[in-house]
Parts: sequence; C-alpha cells; structure tokens
Amino acid sequence: MNEQNSQGRRWIEDLLRRHWDPIGADTRPAEFATFVAEVERLIGMQVRPRELAEYLVRVETESLGYQDSDPKMLVPVARKLLRLNVSSRGGEPAA
Repeated sequence: MNEQNSQGRRWIEDLLRRHWDPIGADTRPAEFATFVAEVERLIGMQVRPRELAEYLVRVETESLGYQDSDPKMLVPVARKLLRLNVSSRGGEPAA
C-alpha cells in the first residue's frame, strides 16, 4: 500500500470511529479493518451516499445482528466519507 492509500485509509478509519462504530473498533480490529477496506473500495467506485449507507446497514444487520437499522440515518456519515479525497490522486480530506 502506498503512502497516499495508507493516509486515505487512516482518514476513513478515523471518520468511521467517530461517526459509526457499532462493533467497538478497538475490541475487534480485524473485523473493523475489513469494513474500512470495503468502504475505501466503495469510495473509489464513486458510489452514491445512499449506496454507501446501505452497505453500512448491511454490516449492522447481516454481520452484527442489529434490527431496525435505516440507511437514511447513515446517509450523513456516508456523505462525510465520500467527501474524503482518498482516490489514487491523494490530497487532503474535504470533510
């Protein structure tokens, strides 16, 4: 992983820890890293905020067993994630 990708992943990790951390990232770091990697991939695909929010909901419901999770509640987090400039061009976060 190059320095730009590494920095981008740290930005994603930080944002997810502050705004979406249903598993307690410090207690399950390997699982959290899997979620971060998928979020990074989705950002690179330039998905819409709703699509990214739906991924987070799938994690909550299918992987963690949450009920009544709603993508609308996670769209603000998805928007913040998508404002991060983690493309191969690098740069500073916009969030």
